[in-house]
Amino acid sequence: MDLHDRSAETDPMTHTGSSAPPFGRALCAMITPFTEAGALDLDGAGRLAALLVAEGCDGLVLSGTTGESPTTTDAEKSALIRAVRAAVGDRVPLLAGVGTSDTRHTVELARSAERAGADAVLVVTPYYSRPPQDAVEEHFREVADASGLPVVLYDIPGRTGTRIEPDTMVRLAEHPRIVAVKDCSYDFLGTQKVLSRTDLAYYAGCDEHNLALYAVGAAGYVSTVANVVPRHLRSVLDAFDAGDTEGAARLQRRAVPLIESMMASGLPGAVTAKALLGALGLPAGPVRAPLRPAGREAVDGLLAEYGRLVAD
Repeated sequence: MDLHDRSAETDPMTHTGSSAPPFGRALCAMITPFTEAGALDLDGAGRLAALLVAEGCDGLVLSGTTGESPTTTDAEKSALIRAVRAAVGDRVPLLAGVGTSDTRHTVELARSAERAGADAVLVVTPYYSRPPQDAVEEHFREVADASGLPVVLYDIPGRTGTRIEPDTMVRLAEHPRIVAVKDCSYDFLGTQKVLSRTDLAYYAGCDEHNLALYAVGAAGYVSTVANVVPRHLRSVLDAFDAGDTEGAARLQRRAVPLIESMMASGLPGAVTAKALLGALGLPAGPVRAPLRPAGREAVDGLLAEYGRLVAD
């Protein structure tokens, strides 16, 4: 079982890519545990966070997509940061998702995250209203100016409907607190253009791209699949940094069936990650509506792919 396999190396290694890893290399987009009644499970969140850190995660992203941020309240977001901080101390950075479709609300959440003890904020492109690029740029600048925390831009047009275009990224990189990008753009050329023109630290936000982006200079990944196999995903980067590129590629390919079953099966990653964690007896709980839990057949399929990966 990957979450309890202590055989992998846990000391950080130096990546020679163009982006410095300001938050480490191997970050988990952590689920938000709920009780069976649907309330925030702060004890479970602390236990899961401590386990993920013990199993090799360099940092944790709270209240992101996988953390079901659209369905948690502002007060719950702050409470989650405090609970996880109490569980892991200062061992790893905590990044708090604060992005909304409303600039004013996002600014408020960024300030609340800072007060709660976050080390950085993850800010998604404003969604639904589909602002033009000059408005997108101004949104991020206002949020970056609102607190003393570093900002990670979250580029995920498949969910927001709006890209952060490469030229916009380049301009935003001039802001002293905008330091990194979680990249779910599926624009490999555009990512390399920004890497070549800025010092922004790129983190792969889609698990199938973890190694590919790392190989061209990204800092690491922010992974949903790391909720259940943190050591295996970290081992891919460890192998690459050790010069074993063939081994890194082999390890990445071995993870593909689980990545596909969790991220490309028609179910959101929050649903599949919680289904697997729950089946493994780890803190998770239900998802909040409008999400629905995975059915029995889906859970069996997820467990089968998980078992094949950790058994190898």
